[in-house]
Amino acid sequence: MAGQLPFALSVGGVAFLLGVIWGGPFVEILKRLRIGKQIQVELSAEHQKKTGTPTMGGIMIVVPVLLIMLGLNVVNVVRTVTGPSILLPLVVLVGFALLGMIDDWEGIQKSRNPNKLQTGQGLSVRAKFAAQLGLATLIACIFSLYNGGFQYANQLVIPIFQITIYIHPILFIPIMVFIINALSNAVNFTDGLDGLAGIITASAFAAYGVIAYLQGQIFITQLCFILVGACFAFLWFNAHPAQLFMGDAGSLALGATLGTIAMMTGQWLLLPVIAIVPLAETVSVILQVAYFKRTKDPATGQGLRLFRMAPIHLHFQKGGWSETQVVQRFWLVGLLAAIIGVALALL
Repeated sequence: MAGQLPFALSVGGVAFLLGVIWGGPFVEILKRLRIGKQIQVELSAEHQKKTGTPTMGGIMIVVPVLLIMLGLNVVNVVRTVTGPSILLPLVVLVGFALLGMIDDWEGIQKSRNPNKLQTGQGLSVRAKFAAQLGLATLIACIFSLYNGGFQYANQLVIPIFQITIYIHPILFIPIMVFIINALSNAVNFTDGLDGLAGIITASAFAAYGVIAYLQGQIFITQLCFILVGACFAFLWFNAHPAQLFMGDAGSLALGATLGTIAMMTGQWLLLPVIAIVPLAETVSVILQVAYFKRTKDPATGQGLRLFRMAPIHLHFQKGGWSETQVVQRFWLVGLLAAIIGVALALL
């Protein structure tokens, strides 16, 4: 096992190099196909300049991760014990990526149609949530009810005390469904500035990669660091000013996969620490909407806002921080949170 961590780190480096090599042609293909991002009209003029930037960049992350993981573990995939532990997070990654691609494509098609009132908007909220709920429920049932192959199925590890608690599937399944959906939407909210979502999720995957290694779950360790390498390759093209956007194809997939890996390590209580930035983004949106509704004037339909704008990265940008300052400072918080999360797992 001593040599497994260097190998996982090396494979992550390979994922980065492959991503950088094929990323340029991929961006050109998206440009030729006119798969460009439409920016919400309420955002600033600085954001409006990004209109038309190629999106669906999540494909650049998902494809190499899928190919490398299957290539490394093609023998183990067919085994009854280790196979499921490899396939489950990959199914989550691909499933939510496909959902995100559909959402991105719908938004692009609507933006090309002048008769559509919601320019740039993808799937309806209900349709998107229903698809997320269905996918997450399927994954949670497989993880919870499958006999063998999952070390921490129906279990919770309490950090610091290192106490493992068994949770009945009736309770565990809805918890896992909630976490997968919450993380997929949280990373989606985080994906609003050049480089932000990519660097935050890479830090979180690195933290869970270390945790999985300490548990002896080498397949999850490999997956985490391959994801880190793929995210870094994406960031090569997503760094400010971005040549490529992640889109829902990436944000939904990365968030859902992060939630799944957290459940597979049993250390899902650490998610509010390790994923503190996506959590803060989500909470800011919830508080903004709730406060607006609570202070809404029935006559005018107007209400007060708790933040200048939500998600919270826009609040700081409205307050005078540059886009680069927001991304770098949020990343510092996310990196420190990841380090603290690993420390808590070790105690």
